[in-house]
This record gives sequence, structure tokens and C-alpha cells, in this order.
Amino acid sequence: MGPGELQEEADLKGLSTMATPARARYLVRATSARQATDALAWAEAQGLPVQVVGGGSNLVFCDDFPGLVLHMDLRGRHWESVVEDSAVLALAAGENWHRAVLYAAGAGYRGIENLALIPGTAGAAPVQNIGAYGVELADTLVSLDAWDRVEHKWLTLTNGDCRFGYRDSLFKQEPERYLILGIRLALSRTRPYRLGYGELAQWFADARPDSPMAVAEAVMTVRRRKLPDPGDLPNAGSFFKNPVVSEARWQQLEADWPGIVGYPAENGIKLAAGWLIDQCGWKGYRNHHVGVHHHQALVLVNHSAGTGADVLRLAERIRKDVLARYGVVLEMEPGVVPAQAGLPPLPAQSTGP
Repeated sequence: MGPGELQEEADLKGLSTMATPARARYLVRATSARQATDALAWAEAQGLPVQVVGGGSNLVFCDDFPGLVLHMDLRGRHWESVVEDSAVLALAAGENWHRAVLYAAGAGYRGIENLALIPGTAGAAPVQNIGAYGVELADTLVSLDAWDRVEHKWLTLTNGDCRFGYRDSLFKQEPERYLILGIRLALSRTRPYRLGYGELAQWFADARPDSPMAVAEAVMTVRRRKLPDPGDLPNAGSFFKNPVVSEARWQQLEADWPGIVGYPAENGIKLAAGWLIDQCGWKGYRNHHVGVHHHQALVLVNHSAGTGADVLRLAERIRKDVLARYGVVLEMEPGVVPAQAGLPPLPAQSTGP
């Protein structure tokens, strides 16, 4: 590894949309698969822990990282196959996700337009199985290319291999094994639009969209009304997952709390975490450094040089209030770096799933 590729005592603040201060002992910006795998081999030989970073939109740096931060900056996109009305869009791991959505929608291809304006990179999208407005990445992903850090070999993983779930995947279940290098998405000019979710259903109640770009533009407008731009106000997007409860638990909650918001999910009822947080009085809260966005209670924001510890303290207070009031445990969505700095489990006060 040449000296120009390896930075020592590198500032990480610009690699996280939460903009919390931290440094890495070493940092490598990889613009090719070879650079990425060489960096991993070097770190393994040195006995160093590794943290992979894409756009940094789903991470909170809470302390200095004692090993290698690998910034995946591989670029490139192309149509891998086009057959009649269908096409496969291939994206390198470092491609900006939102720009890829607009590229596909502008070409008239449907499938990911509901995922417009989600920050981050294409390579990070499968890790979280990003989703919005009734669509998840798993709905279109065909396969992805990855480096197996345990077996030391290249792999192509299919959609089924990725073990996708709600904000979950193989890559979260085995976080230090796979390095995603590129993804492939199956899109179509004729697949039905997904417009049944909340604000989108209202937006298109009177007229159907005439293009996937029209859907993407509606999504962008709705998101901008509710969510702050990380460039203007640092944040990590939705900070908590929407908890899923059983039908029986939902009926109990609905009886105790009329007006509680929930939606049918694969394994029960998905509660609106933002509603729970809002009802506990947290929307718009602000202390000297960090707070909760005034339009969306799911979003924690960094107002003034807040640290990762400041963010986690606020998150823990919110979790405790929601647990005490509703008996529901909120799970944090962003990853914490270093991992041991993450939120400890809450006391066993939950009344069950």
C-alpha cells in the first residue's frame, strides 16, 4: 500500500452525516476493489480492527477508532442488460444512492423511485435494506458482488442469499464478514407504481403519475417537508426502527392508547416509532448541543458541536420514556463506532412483543 493511500490520525467528522468528532488511527479511501482488498489484508496482517464507511449516513462516531477506517469510494454505473421493458442497473459501491435513483427514474425505469433522497451510497443500501414509502431495496436487488473477509474470496450473492428483513440483512447479522463492492437492481418501464403509503397516496389521489420521475419528485417534496438536510443540520436520518408487535399486543395498546399509529407487517403490526416519541413530548426538544427535529420525532439532530456521547444520552432518555409509557423497546437504527460505545440494553420493563 503506497503512502498516499494511507492516512494516519485521520479526522472522521466529514465521513458521518451526524458530524460527531472522532479520529481514526488509519484511514484508506478505496477507489477500486483491489485497493479495498489490499487495505483489508494490510489491516489483518497488523491485527487491526476495520470499520467500513460509505456515505456515513447511518453511523454515529462516539469515540476515536483504534484501527483502520476503510472509506469505500468505488464509482461507476451502467445498464448491465436491457430486454424489452426490463433492465438491470449495476452500481459500484461508492455511487451516491439518490443520484442513482434520479438516473434510473430519468431513464424511465421504475422500482426505486420511492427511495429518492435517502442519503448514503449504493454499497451501504443492502446492509440496512433501505426502505421508504412502501418500498425496500430487497424489492429490486438481483445480486451483489462482495469480498468474503473470512474465506478471502470473491462472491456474487443473490437476493435470497442476503437474508433481507425489515432494516436487516446478512450484512448486519455478520457485520465483519462481507465487503460489498457493487449491486445490481432489476427495474422496469411497466411495473406498477407503489403509491399506497401515507403521503404518497394523498399526493396522487386525484391523478396517477405520468413517470417514475414524478413519483421521485413527490417523494423528495414530502421528505424535505419533514426531514432536515444533513448538509444543513447534521443528522443520521431515522434514528429508531419502527417496532413490530404481535396482533394481541397491538389490540392491548390500541385499547390503552386510542389513536396509536400502526401498520400491518409480515410478523404482526409495525408501530410508528415517531408517533410514540412525539406522544412522550420529545419532538422539537433541544439542549445546548443535540436535539429532536421539530418536524419529525424520529430524527435526532446535532445542533452545535455535539459528540456521539451527547447523541446516545439523548437516545437513551427517549427509549426509557417510550418503554415506561408504552412498554415498547425502541431499537436504534444507525450503527455506533466503536461498537462497544453503543446503547446498553434497557431494563426488562417491556410487557412483551
